[in-house]
Amino acid sequence: MKNKRLYVLDTNVLMHDPTAFYRFQEHDIFLPMVVIEELDNNKKGHSEVARNARQASRFMDEIIGGRTSAEIQTGIPISHHELMQEDGTVLPTGTLFFQTKSYDADLPGTLPGHKADNEILILVKALGEIFSQQEVVLVSKDTNIRIKAAVIGLLSEDYRNDQVLDDVDLLYKGVQDLGADFWEQHQKSMESWQEEGHTFYRIEGPAVSHWFKNEFISIAGEPPLEAIVRQIEGDRATIEVVRDYSNPHHNVWGITARNREQNYSLNLLLDPEIDFVTLVGQAGTGKTLLTLAAGLAQTLEQSLYTEVVMTRVTVPVGEDIGFLPGTEEEKMTPWMGALMDNLEVLTQSENDSEWERAATNELLHKRIKIRSLNFMRGRTFLNKFIIIDEAQNLTSKQMKTLITRAGPGTKVVCLGNIAQIDTPFLTETNSGLTYVVERFQGWEHSGHITLMRGERSRLADYASETL
Repeated sequence: MKNKRLYVLDTNVLMHDPTAFYRFQEHDIFLPMVVIEELDNNKKGHSEVARNARQASRFMDEIIGGRTSAEIQTGIPISHHELMQEDGTVLPTGTLFFQTKSYDADLPGTLPGHKADNEILILVKALGEIFSQQEVVLVSKDTNIRIKAAVIGLLSEDYRNDQVLDDVDLLYKGVQDLGADFWEQHQKSMESWQEEGHTFYRIEGPAVSHWFKNEFISIAGEPPLEAIVRQIEGDRATIEVVRDYSNPHHNVWGITARNREQNYSLNLLLDPEIDFVTLVGQAGTGKTLLTLAAGLAQTLEQSLYTEVVMTRVTVPVGEDIGFLPGTEEEKMTPWMGALMDNLEVLTQSENDSEWERAATNELLHKRIKIRSLNFMRGRTFLNKFIIIDEAQNLTSKQMKTLITRAGPGTKVVCLGNIAQIDTPFLTETNSGLTYVVERFQGWEHSGHITLMRGERSRLADYASETL
């Protein structure tokens, strides 16, 4: 039985994840010369793809490490101790082979021409005959080359090492629904008390081991008890009853929660002890409106933050409209339609005069800043309320770059719908938004909610369900 594999990497794998060299554990890697040529063609510019191409080249140079041509031909052992220490990756023990000669194999006449894809397929077929003791597998993010490989009988796989989950349905929801029998099982060891107007319960039992800090607990009953987990120590947990923002007396900048998940979201957004919040949900669930209302309330009313900073990745849904004139903020304005629409809802008032509306808009313009992702590297944001919209279109590396910009007193909120991804090679299971939801799960200063119900209109709800 063939256990150790030889993986032939396509260019798009390295442009998607430059650390792919170190992700195949005990297996060997073969790098076609056409891949190095394509990396060279894509290394110029300031895009994420160009940066990844340059980084992949640096890793190759590091692996070669001054070896002679004869040593390169026999294969180079792969090892990267710093990578293992950094994120717990299993230390690779395979060998990296570079293409040092041309290989010939007969492809069907249905694959004519000299495209780079066909050159790689020729190489994979030839290697299958040379490395007869190993399975030779093509790894590519390109669906079409994998289809071609399958048609002519070659093994191929998608690059899955960047996948956070095997199935998007397993994504952390941020809420646990418990049955009415919960109290019967746990009431013997339960304590309750009030502190500064908040009600707390200390619960001990088997269910606690499945909870996470800042996860919401809904216990069935009439009415149901809705609480957030504050502390976990072994099989003992402290939970706090959530504040009811569906009550008009507790409105946030004029906005009240219309459903349970919106209420949970406002509890996270308005908690000064929570520095990082992720809200996932389909269009119309209120992600942007709730976040803006919470940001304005804490910036203008409570003075917890100096300003609201909003940004998003500029991936067009249709045809690109080309270059835009003006300053950074003016260039970003066409991408911020969601911000403008929600600000209109938050600032509208029948009793306000035209002068009052103009004064309000002027004040908001000074306290809400629109920033481009392209200029985030190297910056530090102090005491800001940062909103990252359409976060599902970011890669895990872009997400890390953005979140690490946060300085003392800054809160970061990521919004997105993982069912609407426009960035090439990103899917629901490897999106940057999915990545941070899973990685921050259970951290005492972060929280997550998946919003389930649309509140935009009956038309939007019906379209989301049926189209």
